[in-house]
Amino acid sequence: MPDPNRAGGPVVDTGYGPVRGSDDGTVKRWLGIRYAAAPVGELRWRAPQPPARQRQIVDATAAGPVCPQITDPRLPLDLGGRQGEDSLVLNVWAPSGTEAAAGKPVMVWVHGGAYVLGSGSQPLYDGSVLAAEGDAVVVTLNYRLGPFGFLDLSQFNGQPGAKGLRFDTNLGLRDVLLALHWVRDNIAAFGGDPHRVTLFGESAGGGIITTLLASPAAEGLFSAAIAQSSPATSVYDAERSRAVAGQFLERLGVSDDEIGRLSEAPVPSILSAAKDVFDAVPTQSPGLLAFAPIVDGDLVPDYPVAAARAGRTHPVPLLIGTNEHEATVFRWMKSPLMPITPGALRSMFAAIVAEQPGLQLPTEAQITSAYSGLRPKAIGLGMARDIGFRMPTLWFAEGHSAVAPVYLYRFDFTTPMLRLLRLGAAHATELPYVWGNLVAGPKDPTFKLGGLKHGRAVSQRVRRRWVNFAATGQPAGAAGEPVWRPYRREDRAVLVIDKQDKTVADLDRDLHATWGSQVLNFR
Repeated sequence: MPDPNRAGGPVVDTGYGPVRGSDDGTVKRWLGIRYAAAPVGELRWRAPQPPARQRQIVDATAAGPVCPQITDPRLPLDLGGRQGEDSLVLNVWAPSGTEAAAGKPVMVWVHGGAYVLGSGSQPLYDGSVLAAEGDAVVVTLNYRLGPFGFLDLSQFNGQPGAKGLRFDTNLGLRDVLLALHWVRDNIAAFGGDPHRVTLFGESAGGGIITTLLASPAAEGLFSAAIAQSSPATSVYDAERSRAVAGQFLERLGVSDDEIGRLSEAPVPSILSAAKDVFDAVPTQSPGLLAFAPIVDGDLVPDYPVAAARAGRTHPVPLLIGTNEHEATVFRWMKSPLMPITPGALRSMFAAIVAEQPGLQLPTEAQITSAYSGLRPKAIGLGMARDIGFRMPTLWFAEGHSAVAPVYLYRFDFTTPMLRLLRLGAAHATELPYVWGNLVAGPKDPTFKLGGLKHGRAVSQRVRRRWVNFAATGQPAGAAGEPVWRPYRREDRAVLVIDKQDKTVADLDRDLHATWGSQVLNFR
């Protein structure tokens, strides 16, 4: 009699019922597993709730829906699934032959996208290579985005117009937390070790990770963290979030006394209003995002960088870094998300100083020294990169290194085509190397002028270090590769990832001298 498990794909019994995946002989995969109830109706603006248990085997061979999101023609993403509100699902990959309770390290991915775009099902994040070659269990997840995940409506709780509806804060963060609970309770059945869970992510996903490192609710849910290009200071206070909510409701055409209508508002109308606000906020206030985590005094009790510098982050090993040319892709897209022009930078600094009059901004001489030899436009790109990504990373690393080992990197590798396009090692260009998915179809220009051989070698080294970090808490390379020393104030060691990796002491000396230890960010 044939084995039904083999004939129909591997079946795993989770706490919410059995799921059937697929096995191609290299990896097992389970796609679109529900980790929360559909956040619709009265649950649309609430913290996620556990799903109902299913008695029948649920098919997990195709990606589930992805969170409804605004679109940007300058960034044509293949989301890997259709949009729909019932999107709180995750995907699991494990090497073929992995048995339950095999105890493999677990890597849980939080995607980026400025808190408004993306999904865990994007083809770029296919976990096959990372799982199979790294001998790890890989999880990717969806969380609510834009207004569905980061709109703060809590000021309306208890108001007559709410008609009994309740609005929770930081819904996207709460989604990630519930997914981590699912991983803790279920991943052993897929062959993973629930005590060796590394949370990793990039851009907004990296920002979620640095925020959760400072959230008491995340305690014990992951044993290590990797934050790639985290906008760690893009976390705002309730007053700012209420102002954004007011702009959103005005564009949606919903008054305060009609707030109860929000649970049934059409998704296209919500997205249209969100797009207007998303575009307007950084144009009006350079350096600000419309939708981002907030300090709510509950899930997020303080600004993450402030918490790190006060020694109040979870004491788990952290691998953290940025790319050499973070800001170039924003120039290429003509995106207002990063202030690059002198006027936008002046406006941003003026607004920050107005909020925090005690701050001392660098002098023109200090800036000239830090960015010596660069053309004026390149200075703007460098300053945007450093205020948006590099300095927040350094400030966070410096604080967290007092409570746990920190490994700091800078990703410098690029290809001839990306150099020709004046992108270089731009924001997100490290992602294909982390995942081992180097060529995104025939239209991908990255390697059109060469570089693939070096790219494959870079990818192999990056994946080895990332997986070794997940397995042991130390990002060891192969024999003969540079030793990646923990970041300490005495030498501030950094691994520079390029055609040939190297460990450099105090790589960011000039930036430290220019920007100092005072944190520049909006409140």
